[in-house]
Amino acid sequence: MEPTGLDIEALYERYGPMVLRRCRFLLRDEDRALDTTHDVFVQLLRHRERLSGKHPSSLLFTIATRLSLNRLRDSRRDPDLPGDEILQRVARHPDLDAPLLLDRLFRRHPESTRTMAVLHYVDGMTLEQVGRECGLSVSGVRKRLRALRVVPAEGAR
Repeated sequence: MEPTGLDIEALYERYGPMVLRRCRFLLRDEDRALDTTHDVFVQLLRHRERLSGKHPSSLLFTIATRLSLNRLRDSRRDPDLPGDEILQRVARHPDLDAPLLLDRLFRRHPESTRTMAVLHYVDGMTLEQVGRECGLSVSGVRKRLRALRVVPAEGAR
């Protein structure tokens, strides 16, 4: 269809359901998952000339993960949005300590470390796969994930 770049329509047909599942899993909200899925393919349209179609599922999975995590982060920054979705999600959550624990765990780490942790521990990707997705070596990924296990001294941040 397009003379150059990615065939976005074909990618949507083939990988759209995978992207939607990923967004649903991370966002736990159907409307936000649908919006984020749409945004994934908008990103592809915007940057299709620069992107390679070599590993489309990995590319789409990474974009979906990053956009979903960004939406979660943004909604935490401004919890007074109409509908106050964050409070509703926490109220429905069976383990009220989990969000607090995750926030405490990730607060002193860069967002890229959070992405690596989700890809490896939640999605089951190997260290090699995470490294490819994040542009790091296996040892770099391992070092970042190991840092999550280190508990800071009392009072340190």
